[in-house]
Amino acid sequence: MIPVIGAGLAGSEAAYFLAEHGVDVLLIDMKPRFTPAHSNPDFGELVCSNSLKSDDIYGNACGLLKEEMRRLSSLTMAAAECARVPAGGALAVDRGRFAAYITNALKTNPHITILSEEAEELPQSGIIATGPLTSGGLADAIARRFGNLHFYDASAPIVSADSIDFSKAFVSDRYGRGTGDYVNCPMTREEYEVFVSALLTAERAVLHRFEKGDVFEGCMPVEAMAERGKDTLRFGPFKPVGLEWEGVRPYAVLQLRRENAAGTSYGLVGCQTNLKFGEQKRVFSLIPALKNAEFERYGVMHRNTYLESPKCLNADFSSRDNLDLFFAGQMTGVEGYVESAASGLICGYHVLRRTLKKPTIVPPDTTVIGALSRYIAAENKHFEPMNANYGILAGGLETVRDKKEKRKLLAERALSDIQRFKAEILG
Repeated sequence: MIPVIGAGLAGSEAAYFLAEHGVDVLLIDMKPRFTPAHSNPDFGELVCSNSLKSDDIYGNACGLLKEEMRRLSSLTMAAAECARVPAGGALAVDRGRFAAYITNALKTNPHITILSEEAEELPQSGIIATGPLTSGGLADAIARRFGNLHFYDASAPIVSADSIDFSKAFVSDRYGRGTGDYVNCPMTREEYEVFVSALLTAERAVLHRFEKGDVFEGCMPVEAMAERGKDTLRFGPFKPVGLEWEGVRPYAVLQLRRENAAGTSYGLVGCQTNLKFGEQKRVFSLIPALKNAEFERYGVMHRNTYLESPKCLNADFSSRDNLDLFFAGQMTGVEGYVESAASGLICGYHVLRRTLKKPTIVPPDTTVIGALSRYIAAENKHFEPMNANYGILAGGLETVRDKKEKRKLLAERALSDIQRFKAEILG
């Protein structure tokens, strides 16, 4: 029986894949105990509805990664399809339905035994997928053996739909692309400047962490972005381009994205924050459409722990000092829910091969999943978490000048290569 510790996306993917291929799995998870970032007793919990990001196969590397995962029979992608909610070009889901789908798939599989307890020691073999908030004895055991690093991650507030002032907002997707999935909260120059001023002076929960520069660039809190200049937000998450209200482009726009299928909750796009709860209500309520907003969840800040993987992991996510012990998820240095799920899925493939005493086959670096696998294992003096992006894919198309055409060719090559990889590794 293969132990898999952690039932987030990475652990769920690995456990389910192995079980579907006839391997008995012992899935160990601390729930119903919760970390500071979790509240749902089900497995595969997401922080926000849009955690799975873009679904554009040809224009976004994360969209391409999701298609690679679909072709590798991903549980996450099956759950996302079942729980999908409208969000333009993004793959947004009803988080409750999504987690329930994953939990049911794991609990009803006859090859999976679930143990509800917090692991305290490293096993001799199996998969560690305890995520960025690994704690207790297991965290200490990992640190003693491998050392660890950390950074701080932030999530955005969520407001109730019926508390939004729609007389001061409008429904539209940028450039008219989509099906009216976003609520846009426009601001005049004066309103924007008042908001930014309040944001910069608001009290934060753990100010000293930001001063040390621990925050991962892709999860930069909105107040930290504002410190880079008063117009930084207008060229970032509050950009008004592609949007018009009453025939005029606003000075700045905050977009709200639905958090569930019923459309009763909306998340503040790009507003991950470390402000104290009372300050969040005060500052975000300065946006006209949110003057009377009721906050269903405030943004939170939490520690993310990850290994210095180039020193301790191979490209198949196995430990360099024990080829029977694997790691998966954000703790390996892949950043993002999709990337974490992908690492768990490919980890399942590698463990299956090892169980069958077959040689390791790492996906080619022309695929996103293969490029990420190689990234976490390649020598890197300044290693930090990595999202899916076209920059990590293998070259060979330098003569193609048109950016859209090049990405299309990269995507087509990746999907062709992932099909060949799947046939080879399961052969």
